[in-house]
Order: sequence, then structure tokens, then C-alpha cells
Amino acid sequence: MDFSAIYSEGNRRRFLIAAAVLVIGVALIDWQTKPFISIGFLYLFPILLVAGFLPRWQIIALALVCSILQELFSELPSSEAIYRLFMAFAGFTGTGLFVSELIRKRQLTLNHLSELEKEIGLRKEIEEQLQVLVESSPVAIVTVDASGSILLANEASQRLLGTHDNSIVGQPIRDFLPALHAAVQTPRLRQFRTELRCRARRKDGEVFLAAVWFSTYTTARGPRLAAIIVDLSEELRDREDLSLDHLLKNTTILMSAVAHEIRNMAGAVMVVHKNLSRLPDLQNNEDFRALGTLIEGLGKVSSMELRPKAHSEAIELSSLLDELRVLLEPPYREAGIPVVWRLNDELPLVSADRYGLVQVFLNLSLNSLRAMANTEKKELTISSTVEPDCVVIRFQDTGLGISTPEALFRPFQQGADETGLGLYVSRAILRSSGGDLKFEPCAEGCCFAVSLARVPKT
Repeated sequence: MDFSAIYSEGNRRRFLIAAAVLVIGVALIDWQTKPFISIGFLYLFPILLVAGFLPRWQIIALALVCSILQELFSELPSSEAIYRLFMAFAGFTGTGLFVSELIRKRQLTLNHLSELEKEIGLRKEIEEQLQVLVESSPVAIVTVDASGSILLANEASQRLLGTHDNSIVGQPIRDFLPALHAAVQTPRLRQFRTELRCRARRKDGEVFLAAVWFSTYTTARGPRLAAIIVDLSEELRDREDLSLDHLLKNTTILMSAVAHEIRNMAGAVMVVHKNLSRLPDLQNNEDFRALGTLIEGLGKVSSMELRPKAHSEAIELSSLLDELRVLLEPPYREAGIPVVWRLNDELPLVSADRYGLVQVFLNLSLNSLRAMANTEKKELTISSTVEPDCVVIRFQDTGLGISTPEALFRPFQQGADETGLGLYVSRAILRSSGGDLKFEPCAEGCCFAVSLARVPKT
């Protein structure tokens, strides 16, 4: 019998009316017939009908009324009336409360069962979603037990480590990732998660560089290890190719700038040589004529100035400066030097080479870091100014300043750190994409302004 259906709110009024009719009917029959044996026990039925609806105090009140009615129409000796009244009241009350508690407990059990079924359904749905997520993931995901055997491997891990014919499930992880085998065999006092880069091996013996993110967890059957594996070989090759491309491009820019300086000097020497050639004593001098030949050769070499191919693109300065912030924070925080950012909320697109621009910004920032090593006040301010045809990014520090600013952008400066080419190459990189680098005098420290051409609006 489904008590939850019988004692529903839709039946409440119907049951209360039926209980009232039963009480009145039993009382009338008992009053009219006055049988030798009282039929007051029939009052149990209306109490049973309404026990599932009424609160406890109303059940007790109904039991008291039924007990009084039973004793009122009874012809039994009055000397035992109190005892009979008490026993009837106890019986009616106990029966009503027992049924009420039974129904309440059953309803709670049914509600709990319903919630449990709902949770089981949600858990199954989540497990199905996780299964779909794991199977459709483009990265390899595996789980490993305490012995080092692979328990689960998605399709991506099958493609990365194994073959399409044979599954890698059940095989030892040391055949593919020896570092993971060592990790799962190492006794740990607590769960942990970390990442590593290590050598990995495919089923056919091919070796590749892998990035692995893994964590341990505990189950009823012992510790487990879950790992996400990514093949870094292609990324490594792309990064090396990109580094070589930038190296060649920056070398071309540098050689072009040096050739330009040589051409200027060769032109000046050529003018002096022509002036000296008017002297009669030098016109027939073989050494002088040989010198002229060398100068002409030097001029021809310098005239073969390398023309770097324009490699400008539309750069979003805000995101690039966010990357710069990430790169500058560690060295400046370690040195205890604050960096003040005074940038416009929205910066227009500029034309530049992204990699080269990052290198220029880093060079200026690290120059400022070195310049403030021995100063009392230490602060780097990076600000932006938007002009009609360009965007200017300024790097102003509180360092020792520049004593001879006219010689700043000359290559191979004496007393400069490294090779003395930093500012020279930085300006050459910027000029190759239509920008420029200038020194701006200031009252304290020094300030360099990076001018970048704005991308025309289409």
C-alpha cells in the first residue's frame, strides 16, 4: 500500500469528514443501543484515518474526546471509570501517534529515496559528461595504478603513445614515460600535484619531448595517478625555427644599420680624398691612388646595404604591455624596485614587429634596472601618450642619468654593459617598422621614448 498516495493533501478534507462521521456514528450507536459490551473500540478507525494528517497535539485531543465518549455511553460500573478512561485514552493516543510516526518516517524514507535516486542520476550524468570530455579531449589522459599499469587511456593517448591496433591499457607506464613510473612508485605521505617535462617513448620506439601534468589520489583499491600528456616536439621545433627567423631578421637590421654608418664614413673619406687629389704632389703617388681604390671599394661594399623585409603587423599594445608586466615583475620585485604603470585605458593599434618590440621594451627596462642599482630613490615609470599619428611609450627611471646623451645611439660605446649595442639595435629595430627611439632630457634619471606608428583606420 502506498501511504504517500493515501495520505496526500488531496485526501485531507475527505478523510477529516469521514473521521468526524465515524465518531458521531459510533457515539450514536453506543448511546442508542447501550450494549452490554461497549463498541467504543471502533473509535480507533477515525483516529487511524486522520493520524497521517493531524499534528501530535490534535491527535491527543481527538483521543481524549473518543475516550470520554466511550466512557460516557458505557453501562460498566462507575467505580472503574477513571481507570477505563485512562486506559482508553492511552490506547487511542498510542495508536494515533504510532500511525502518525510510521507515516512520517515512511514519507521521510520516500523523500530520501527520491533524493538519492536524483543524486545517482546526476552522478551518472556527470560521469557520462566526464567520459565524453576525456574521450573527446585533444590531449592524452591516462590513469595509473600503484603497480605502474595503465588503467585508463583516452583516444588521444592511444594516438600519442600507442598504435591503432593495440590498446595501451594494462601495459606498464614505464614503457612510455619512465618518469611517471618513478613518481607512482615513490611513497608519499599526502596527495600532490605537479608538472614536469621529460623524455617519452611511443610504442614504436620513437622518442619525443613531453609535458606532463599529473596528480595522485587515493581509492579503496590503493593510490592512483592521473596524468595529462602533451607532445612538445612540434612546439620545440616551431620555437627554434621562430628564434632563428628573428635572429636572422634582427641580424639583417643590425647589418643594415652598420652598413649605413660605414657608407656615411666612406662618403666623408671620399670627399677628403678628392680634395687631396688636387695637390700636384699626390696625383702621381701610387699609394695615394691605391688608397682611393680602397675607399671606392669600401663605398661599394657599404652601398650593398641589406634591406630588411618589412615585417610589421598590427599590434595591440595593451596586451603586449600586459606581457611586459609579467616579464618585468620578477626581476624588479627581487630588486625591491616599484614599477609605476601610467597607461591609457585604450591604446590604438600600432605597426611593429611584436617580437622585436618586446625585446626593445625589455632592453630599456633592464637598462633602467641596472642604472638604479646604486641610487637611493628607485622607481621606474612606464607611461603612454596617444598622438594623432603615433603612440609614445616612455620609460623613465630615477637612475644616475646620462652624462653624454649625444653619444647614446652610437654602436660599441665605451663603458657600456655587454656589447654597447643595445640602444643602437633597439632604435634600428623600431626604425625598420616606421617607429623610432629617442632620449628625452628630464630633471631626474633618464627617459627614453618609443614612438610607434598608428595603424590607419579602415
